[in-house]
Amino acid sequence: MRKWQQQIRPWLSKYFSLPSDVMMELPRITMIGQLHIYIENHQGLTVYSDKELRLKSNKGYIQITGSQFVLKMMLPEEILLEGTIEEVKFITGGKTSTLNI
Repeated sequence: MRKWQQQIRPWLSKYFSLPSDVMMELPRITMIGQLHIYIENHQGLTVYSDKELRLKSNKGYIQITGSQFVLKMMLPEEILLEGTIEEVKFITGGKTSTLNI
């Protein structure tokens, strides 16, 4: 059943012109330069220090590295992080996608 849902969601998103992040339960990441990052639709905080933040998502993990991190806001599915952001990684089942800043 879950496999069927994963196949139908992209089609529904396209057919009804719905945002894919909502339909497919993907995280939405908004960055302002290297100073702020706002993440929606995450499933919880797994690692936090002044140099690393790791969040669980439905597809794996989101890892943010840098320095001088401060959590400015944390809600059940939203987080606002300030600091010097150097790298954002998406870790999914052994595969890693990196966004270098």
